[in-house]
Amino acid sequence: MIDKTAIVDKNAKVHLNARIGPYSVIGPNVEIGENVVIYSHVNISGYTKIGSGNKFYPFSSIGNDPQDLKYNGEDTSLIIGNNNKFREYVTVNPGTVGGGGVTKIGDNCLFMISSHVAHDCVVGNNVIIANNVPLGGHVNIDDNVVIGGNSAVQQFTRIGKMAMIGGMTGVLNDVIPYGLSTGNRNVLQGINLIGLRRAKFENKIIMELSEAYKKIFVSKNINENINKLSGEFKENTLVKDVIDFITKDKKRSICTPFS
Repeated sequence: MIDKTAIVDKNAKVHLNARIGPYSVIGPNVEIGENVVIYSHVNISGYTKIGSGNKFYPFSSIGNDPQDLKYNGEDTSLIIGNNNKFREYVTVNPGTVGGGGVTKIGDNCLFMISSHVAHDCVVGNNVIIANNVPLGGHVNIDDNVVIGGNSAVQQFTRIGKMAMIGGMTGVLNDVIPYGLSTGNRNVLQGINLIGLRRAKFENKIIMELSEAYKKIFVSKNINENINKLSGEFKENTLVKDVIDFITKDKKRSICTPFS
């Protein structure tokens, strides 16, 4: 159902079950999936593909030009999965040529009021981004991450799966999977134990991760510390996730317990 005051370009592809509210504007290259709800005063433009079951609340702006001075009107895209919620004043930009051309959001995410997803970001599934949180360009956020309100994530930063970022944190350094990070300039505070227990991981596995965490960050020479593990914890998938994350991109700085 499309409200009579909405402006939907004739070339847009809108599923018959989608709902578009009053005064919303949908551009010509937008594709909207089944059971999508677009409330009043929403703007969706660009080469934007939206899956099923998403909800867009008033004054959200989706798919408009990247905030990158190098962007020169190239055809880049934004791909949104299923069952996400974009609350009031959320902004999401498509990719840029220099960043691969695509911004991508997974499934079941919640973007609270005034959060921002910049160009070339990749956001996984079940991610919660609280009020007033901007993600800089090229940020990569894995599944089940929670970012507290009024935090900010610097461009090119990686945040590993099930990490927790406390409110009002400046995220300049990559955060390991299952990590807990806070601070004006983020410092690693430990493991997201509450999140792991809520996810029903076995206590033995969680305790092994805690022990491995202490050994990995026993000193500032993290790669040397990892080498000293010599296969210890090799059966623990959580520890493997952390080690793989740290060693995957050695050019990026890792958030550590050391201020």
